[in-house]
Amino acid sequence: MKKILLACIFIMLTGCSMYNRADSPWTAFRNADSDLIGFKDQNGSIRIQPRYAGFTAARKFDKIIAVMEQSDGRMDAYYLIKSGEKVGRDNLYIFDNSPDCESEGFVRFRDGKTDKAGMYNGKGEIVIPAEYDDLTNARNGLVKALKGARKKYPDENNHSGCKHFFWVEGKESLIDTNNRILIDDFKHNSTLDFYSLKILEEPSLDPNRQTFPGVDGRYYSFIDYRKEFQAWLDSAMLDSPSKEKLIESSYRHIYIWKEPDGWTSEPGNGIIDRNYELISSRLAELRKEKADNFISIEGLNPFIYEAAEFESYFNNCGEPQEWKYPVMSVTLNHKTESGFNQDVFEFLRTDHGYKLISITIKNGNLQ
Repeated sequence: MKKILLACIFIMLTGCSMYNRADSPWTAFRNADSDLIGFKDQNGSIRIQPRYAGFTAARKFDKIIAVMEQSDGRMDAYYLIKSGEKVGRDNLYIFDNSPDCESEGFVRFRDGKTDKAGMYNGKGEIVIPAEYDDLTNARNGLVKALKGARKKYPDENNHSGCKHFFWVEGKESLIDTNNRILIDDFKHNSTLDFYSLKILEEPSLDPNRQTFPGVDGRYYSFIDYRKEFQAWLDSAMLDSPSKEKLIESSYRHIYIWKEPDGWTSEPGNGIIDRNYELISSRLAELRKEKADNFISIEGLNPFIYEAAEFESYFNNCGEPQEWKYPVMSVTLNHKTESGFNQDVFEFLRTDHGYKLISITIKNGNLQ
């Protein structure tokens, strides 16, 4: 009986281990001779020999990726799933000359005939049909969908061959990855935290949230990043400031611009300790009634934040996940005789709250 029990335990553990290996992301590697891209599993075993080129941007292969390879004298572009199946040939979703990157096991595609957008799951199955003008990527299983819009080009009179445009008019809805409409008319002008979703019977009274009526009669509530950050900035940085609070609200490494070295990073507590008077005096200007400042929302710059510790803030293609980890950039303008200069303080939203991660002070010397 004991042997049977041990055998069952061994099989369970072995099966679990095999499943984890199969389910783990594969990592891209390059062929030194041809610079083609292939993929290895977590044990370093080659799962796909180097064969992909062009805009094959995935650094990790979870479930589905966009690839390009030369086939019969032409470049063949499609989505690839781990079983080796090819889907969406010539139907890739392209934005800013780059194909869509997997998000939460889903990837967008654009029908080459109708120019409408849809979405595949990680098995290559169409879960959202190509009936929308545009879609966002999946965010907490939610997708913002646009219908009835038209493209507007910078030069309406001459846009032949121009790939740069923006959508105007149309109606936005919030759907899920099963193409079910949750909010029929989803109008908002700010960045929302889709991972903060609360479904309520009554509208939320939280001042940091935006609430929308759903088609099911309930209310869908999301944190507004801009409102949340402003409230945090006031309480954590501007009201009753202190060196201890500033250090506590800083990332473990802060990036600063130094001539001639460019961007460098140092332990945050050291930078704050040496420069507290300068930094706090500049931040204090934000409290002035006529302060010339603005807040912008960006993603983490991959050309600056290259250390392994920032990997989780980027997707599998190395693109910043600003919809989940936004960088709130506070810019303070100063008038000078020759014009003006700017101080910039950047705060990264981490899983542990906002953290000061970058400082640029133009008319002061950071030590």
